[in-house]
Amino acid sequence: MGRWIAVLMMFDSFRADSHFMSDPRTFASRSEANPDRPALVMAANRELGTKLGCRGLGWSIKCVAGGVAMHVIWVGTRKGVFKLTSAERKAWALEGPLYLGNLVYHIVRSAAGTLIMATSAGHLGPALFRSTDGGKTWVEVAAPPKFPEGEPRKRAVKHVFWLTAGPASAHGLWYAGTSPQGLFVSRDDGLTWEGVAGFNDHPNQLAWVYNDQDQTPDGGKLHSVNVDPRDVNRLLLCMSGGGVFVSDDGGRDWRPMNRGCAADFMPDPNAEYGHDPHSVVQHPANPDRYWMQNHCGIYRMDRQAGETWRRVGDHMPKHVGDIGFPMVVNPRNPDAAWVFPMDGTAVWPRTSPDGKPAVYATRDGGESWQRLDRGFPAAQAWWTVKRQAMCCDGEATAGLVLGTTSGEVWASADEGQSFACIARHLPHIYSVTVG
Repeated sequence: MGRWIAVLMMFDSFRADSHFMSDPRTFASRSEANPDRPALVMAANRELGTKLGCRGLGWSIKCVAGGVAMHVIWVGTRKGVFKLTSAERKAWALEGPLYLGNLVYHIVRSAAGTLIMATSAGHLGPALFRSTDGGKTWVEVAAPPKFPEGEPRKRAVKHVFWLTAGPASAHGLWYAGTSPQGLFVSRDDGLTWEGVAGFNDHPNQLAWVYNDQDQTPDGGKLHSVNVDPRDVNRLLLCMSGGGVFVSDDGGRDWRPMNRGCAADFMPDPNAEYGHDPHSVVQHPANPDRYWMQNHCGIYRMDRQAGETWRRVGDHMPKHVGDIGFPMVVNPRNPDAAWVFPMDGTAVWPRTSPDGKPAVYATRDGGESWQRLDRGFPAAQAWWTVKRQAMCCDGEATAGLVLGTTSGEVWASADEGQSFACIARHLPHIYSVTVG
């Protein structure tokens, strides 16, 4: 195969004519039960993965290998990180694992091409790893997020749960959310991190989080950090539990923004804080539009019209409900979004409702929802999708990718109209990101 190079590819400006399966170091396996399913291409030579590089701007950056534009998916699992690559979103090559044995919570690429990975290695504790060559090499960050020694609440970072890269206009800006709930910032492209004192030491922060120890089964989480692309001083974050909070001054001061959200598990259903947002996304093309998947439903906010959430999940089928973890938006259409419902009844089984997995899509701002399940198992599939484990690329016809708690990766190249399983038998999947 020819020399491998990394280049910028903007949206659909390049289409590959050759096929990745032509490389003799890969082999394809096609499902005998479903011959129409796109082939799963596995790397026969694991070193092939070290030759792939990816750098660029936006969602649609691809690697170029021997003249072929490659789509890249990073899969963070309970036991390491895997990488999937494809020329045309049909046949996918699987590489890995890297950092076998590490729980990988999140992998994110910045506009400049820097990759940062948040991991935890059991008794060895949390770590951040950084790559500036498309994932060929990784270096542990020497000064990761850390609460100050001797701080009154005796907080210590159990793990970094969430990573957000700032917009392209703010080169080097990153945010990290931790467990217990803390917000940290890097202004040197992830090399060093410091706490955002305006949030971590806010006089009301302890009341907002209730306490620093319990909350979710794996500890309280700070996640869904959104940086307004028009003004990097406008920030939004979420806490499970705690709710949605916003800052208009670069993080020096914060206030709750939960009006309109149900809180069925609280004595006061109209409480100002204490909610459990699972995922919030600010739309890149219309930054006043926010979408939220909450513990108590699916919501939308048009912030210029007032800071009140509206439960658009009321339009979901009643037998399915509007409970889940991920929230994904179409970057080209503020009215289009996808969710993955799960069973949130009784003891919260956290499985696909009735064992029948499906994505639900809206194209009218949540006024109606369409079930998308072509290619998924029709029954007896008792998995679900975590909040970081579903994403969308930036192609003209958007691609969707999701990773399951049973270790499968499913992909769609037609905005969810059909799905194919492109990897299976992986460990429990925590995150899936494109790029």
